[in-house]
Amino acid sequence: MPEQMVTVQMLARIDTPLAGEQSRHEHGQLGNVGGATMGELADRIHATGGRTLTHGPLTKVYAFWLSGMSCDGCTISALGATEPSVEELLTGSMPGMPILVLHHYATALESGDHFTHDMVRAERGELDAPFVIIYEGSIADENLTIDGEPWAAEGALPLWQPGEQRRRIATAEWARRLAPGAAAVIAIGTCASWGGIPAAYGNATGSMSMMDFLGRDYRSAYGLPVINVPGCAPLGDNFTETVAMLLLFLNRHGPLPEFDEIGRPAWLLTETVHRHCPRAGWYEEGTFAKEYGEKECLVDVGCWGPVVDCNIVERGASGHMGGCMVAGGVCIGCTMPGFPDRFTPFYKRPPGSRFSTALAKFVGSWTRPLRRLTESERNREIRWTDQVPSGWGMALGKPTLAHRTAEYFYDKIQYFASQRPGRSGPYEKYRSGWVTPAERAYGEDYQVLPADRKRLAGQRRTPQRRGLSPQADGFDVPLETPEETRARHDRRA
Repeated sequence: MPEQMVTVQMLARIDTPLAGEQSRHEHGQLGNVGGATMGELADRIHATGGRTLTHGPLTKVYAFWLSGMSCDGCTISALGATEPSVEELLTGSMPGMPILVLHHYATALESGDHFTHDMVRAERGELDAPFVIIYEGSIADENLTIDGEPWAAEGALPLWQPGEQRRRIATAEWARRLAPGAAAVIAIGTCASWGGIPAAYGNATGSMSMMDFLGRDYRSAYGLPVINVPGCAPLGDNFTETVAMLLLFLNRHGPLPEFDEIGRPAWLLTETVHRHCPRAGWYEEGTFAKEYGEKECLVDVGCWGPVVDCNIVERGASGHMGGCMVAGGVCIGCTMPGFPDRFTPFYKRPPGSRFSTALAKFVGSWTRPLRRLTESERNREIRWTDQVPSGWGMALGKPTLAHRTAEYFYDKIQYFASQRPGRSGPYEKYRSGWVTPAERAYGEDYQVLPADRKRLAGQRRTPQRRGLSPQADGFDVPLETPEETRARHDRRA
C-alpha cells in the first residue's frame, strides 16, 4: 500500500460524552444507536485528541452525502482512497484541516429521524459549522413522481410524526433545500457530474447532472459553482484530495483550488489519458493491437484515450495501482460529459482514429527501424566491436555493414559542434598530461575487451598480472601471488 499522508497521533476518547450534548434529550432514542450524533462525535475527537493545537477558524465541517440514481460505486471508490483516506478526513488526522462530519446513510451513527434531523437544522441555519453537499448519482426528475413515491429519497418529514402525516423526501428536494446555504456542492462521479448512464437516451427517470439541476447561475454560500469529480467510478484519491483541498480553503489554510471551465479539479483532470498512457509509445510508432490481450496501443480495438480527460493510468485505479489501459482494457470515456451516448457503441474503433492511426502507421514505418537501429547500437558497450561477451545472447556478434555505415553518419551528427567524451579540457589534465593510465598501457584504442587488451599489452610490453583476464586466459590459469607481483616490480626497477 502507498504511504499515507502525514497524520497526528489519535488520542481521542469518543466514548465519553461532553457537557452540553443534546442528542440524548431528543425524541425516540431507539434511532440514536451510538448515543451521539456524528457532530457530537467530531466534538469529542476535537476536544480530547489534541486537535486544539492544529485547527484554524473551523473545528469541523458537516458533509451531507445524498444519493440519487446511483449504483453506490462512488461510495466504494471513496472508501478505497489512500491519499488522503476517508478515515483521515473523518478523524481530523491532518494538521490544519477541520474534521469532516460525514452524514452518509451507510456509516452514520444516527438512524431514522435522528439522521434526518441535522439536514433540517442545516436548512434552517442552525448548525454550529459550515456544511457541504456531496451528491452521488444523477438527479431524477421528481416532477414525474408527483403522484407517487420519489425515484430516490432520504428520510421523511415532518420529524417524529405519525406515518400518515409524513412524506418521503426526494434527495433532489434535499439538494434544492440545502444548496443555497451550503459552503460547497460536490458532485461525485459521472452521474452526478454530467448525468451519466441514468441520464442516457432511453432512460425513464429524466435524470440530469447537479449542474443541470441547479443551473449556471448557482453559487454556494461561499460563492462557488458546482464542483465536479467525474468518473464511473471516480478515482477515490481524486475525490478525497479535492475534499481535503476544499477543507483547507474553508479553514483559511490554503487558497481556493483551481477548477476548469466545467468545474473539474484542474490539477487532476485536464490531461488526456493518452498523454500518460503506458501504451502511448506504441501509438507514436504506429503499432496497434489487433485484439485484446496484446501489449500495443488499443485505439484500433475501441480505445478513446487520446480525447478523454482522465488521470487513471497516471494515478492508478486503487492504491495507485491498475487502471483501464494498464490492466488491458480500452478507455470508454467514462469521465467525460458526453458519456455514455457520445462514446457508443463501446469497443468499436472511434471514427476519427482511422485518419490519425493511418498517419501514425506511415510515420512509424520509418521511425521504428531507425529507432531499433539506434537502440541496438546503444545496447552495446563501447568495447563491444566484434563480439558481445554475454552467455545469454551467443548470437550477438559483429554489427552488419549497413549497421556500421548508418552508425558512422549518426555518430557524426550526434557530435557535430559538440565535445566528444574524453579528456581535453584544462581542468581534466593529469600532471603528466591528458593521457590516461589506460591509454599509456594499451594505446589510444584501449576501449576493447580484455582479450584484445592482453594482445595490445604484449605489443607495448606492458606488464599484466597473471589470471586477471579470465576471458583471455580462462579460469584454469592461477592468479598471480603478491610475492610474484613484488618480484616482477623489483626486476623492472
